[in-house]
Amino acid sequence: MRISFNWLRELVEINQTPEELAHTLTMAGFEVEDIEDRRTWADGVVIGKVLQREQHPNADKLSVCTVDVGAEETLNIVCGASNVRADIYVPVATKGTYLPNIDLKIKPTKLRGVPSNGMICSLKELGLPTDVDGIHIFTEENLTLGSDVRPFLGLDDVILDVTATANRADALSMVGIAREVAALTGGKLSIPQPPAVTINNNAGNLSLKISENKACPAYIGTVVENIKIAPSPEWLKQKLLAAGVRPINNVVDITNYVLLEWGQPLHAFDQQRLKSVAGGENLTIGVRFAESGETLKTLDGQTRNLSTQNLLITANNQAVALAGVMGGEETEVYEGTTSLVLEAALFDSVAIRRSSRGVGLRSEASGRYERGVNRAELETACNRALSLIQELANGVIIQQEIVDNRPDAATWSHSIVLRLDRINEVLGPIDLGLETGELEAADVERILTALGCELTDNNDRTWTVKVPAYRYRDLEREIDLIEEIARLYGYDNFVDTLPEKTEPGYLPLDQELLRKIRAYFRAEGLTELMQYSLVKPGEDKQIVLSNPLFAEYSALRTDLISGLIDAFQYNLEQGNGALNGFEIGRIFWQEEEGLDEAEMLAGIMGGDTSIGKWSRGGREQPMTWFEAKGILENVFQQFGLEVEFQPENRDYRLHPGRTASLWLGGNRLGTFGQIHPQLRRDKGLPDEVYVFQISLDTLLNALDNDDLLIPKFKSYSTYPPSDRDLAFFAPVKVTVSELEKVINKAGKGLLESVEVFDEYRGENVPAGQRSLAFRLVYRAGDRTLTDNEVEPVHNKVREALVEKFGVSLRS
Repeated sequence: MRISFNWLRELVEINQTPEELAHTLTMAGFEVEDIEDRRTWADGVVIGKVLQREQHPNADKLSVCTVDVGAEETLNIVCGASNVRADIYVPVATKGTYLPNIDLKIKPTKLRGVPSNGMICSLKELGLPTDVDGIHIFTEENLTLGSDVRPFLGLDDVILDVTATANRADALSMVGIAREVAALTGGKLSIPQPPAVTINNNAGNLSLKISENKACPAYIGTVVENIKIAPSPEWLKQKLLAAGVRPINNVVDITNYVLLEWGQPLHAFDQQRLKSVAGGENLTIGVRFAESGETLKTLDGQTRNLSTQNLLITANNQAVALAGVMGGEETEVYEGTTSLVLEAALFDSVAIRRSSRGVGLRSEASGRYERGVNRAELETACNRALSLIQELANGVIIQQEIVDNRPDAATWSHSIVLRLDRINEVLGPIDLGLETGELEAADVERILTALGCELTDNNDRTWTVKVPAYRYRDLEREIDLIEEIARLYGYDNFVDTLPEKTEPGYLPLDQELLRKIRAYFRAEGLTELMQYSLVKPGEDKQIVLSNPLFAEYSALRTDLISGLIDAFQYNLEQGNGALNGFEIGRIFWQEEEGLDEAEMLAGIMGGDTSIGKWSRGGREQPMTWFEAKGILENVFQQFGLEVEFQPENRDYRLHPGRTASLWLGGNRLGTFGQIHPQLRRDKGLPDEVYVFQISLDTLLNALDNDDLLIPKFKSYSTYPPSDRDLAFFAPVKVTVSELEKVINKAGKGLLESVEVFDEYRGENVPAGQRSLAFRLVYRAGDRTLTDNEVEPVHNKVREALVEKFGVSLRS
């Protein structure tokens, strides 16, 4: 926001230079991005009077002027403006003057043979916007010749470009900045309080119908007649120009002036045009949401296609303005306006934000409504505008209607308990020069009182702080008050050294385990992936967003596998080869009792991972089931986990005969399997691609075990092993893991390891069975085993397999 230093001094006492004030505001959190010193734009430009104007003898478009600037001698000035004439007061740049906006230094010269000793200036040459093509002519009479021109043009001012943080809606106004300056510097506030306006209480034809009370908590409509539209006075024009607002006419300028002064957007409708749009003499001003397909031509000349999220102002249910954003062109105030309806309203910030974004239109009004307009000073801003309309446009107030659904005024400000000990605990010691100290109660009371808070001392180093109504949005908790104390006391006044001794930090167990999981999967050759949590809608139990940015990202993902398959396909299409990767992310779904979410670990593997295909004639060698399964088992082995693989056929995306569920200690851990051939063909993937998805919470809970986390030393046996091979026919439905469990249980004590090394199905193998061969390794840690010790145990294993599964032994 552009802050006029002169205007600010009317509202608050300032004893600092503009540069000092800019530093004070910046240190308090209001960054001053630029300082525009207008005093340099016309330094040396004075008021002069054109005494005589003659045609240039050698140029048709030049004039030779005799100008009195209050000096002993008049100046001969050659001027090219078409509007120059005798007996007018004009700004004159005298010899030696530098005009920075056109980078010109004035010096005596000759133009087409005629001497010229100065320059009669236009507003553009002085850095001011104007619609006049030519020099500036002062409308005032009997001006003092030779006096400084800057006070008459508002160029004796400095503009501070101040950026307020999103939580400080109150700072988007001159009054808000004045309050902040008063709190920072101790200056006295002089905020104007508008007089009570006189309403004739004549029977009017205006009524209000607010159908959206939540979106519009309060609405004041005032009918003003006998309006005389005219240019605004110079003081009003200059203040608007300093703020970067173009003057239009007295009524529109007044609404813009009050917007800048109080931060309350207002809008003036031409009453006769409202009646024309409404189709009758009786007006009912309403607030409702637009219907799909409605249109509105706004003040910028654009026809807006509206949706059901656009909030409208209506006249007899006909749209006349985009509420809180911009008025309609059909009902704008113009030169012929003689009566108007002044709108002063409060709108919900969320409703205005959605409406503004929906039509792609932002304005000074919408920017303030989106942050939150002060609901306690609505009437003050309205009365301020009405009093100025009475003064500057000769308006007569005929009728005023109010719909007010705001909460009770007693709730507009709230109280917060503030503890002195907590303040010093959060902010730390303050720098007192040679020593440090703490904030005292007097400091706290001085700062918060300056902010407009009311403090009640509870006599136990605490206060009950009543927050002013204009700060109700951002001062909600004790920590907010502590932040204000630090900001106004000065962040640079606090000690910035760290404590002498700091405790070494450590990672929580789950973070440490996550780092290990990532490291182990990277060691297996998998790249960590990160994808959007937002996906296309259409799946079961999916959570759909009510306000998505795009239709393609309008729902939350219910698993990680689909995204991994799409990523694999994309990498292939881009010529990057097979993507072997893993992802740790959150999934979401709907249950009957509500919404749920979980952290998952998933991965995808496939393609030919080997190097040197020349040895195979360039042929691809797809990853096998056992190679993919081995990657998972290697990671589990690193953690010392024994995970069981059980056949499963629940996911339509996976191969029905090559899918397994993972189990850990009786708890389901996740799923591992090969992508279904049909899906593989649809996606154009390699012959065999494998995916897995694991519940991260289940995995971390299992790893939270000292037996797994604390490594234990186990000595190696120095004695040789004794190997035995065991071959048999077993039913196909019996898994190898079930066989290994029985073998390990029966050989417990001497059996060191068991490993399957052969499988055969085909000729000479009974139907429904397969031939399996295991290698069993027996070893003792204190002696060399003899055949007499090994054979009984080995026979016990054989008998257990026959008894449990009915296998047919072949060796």
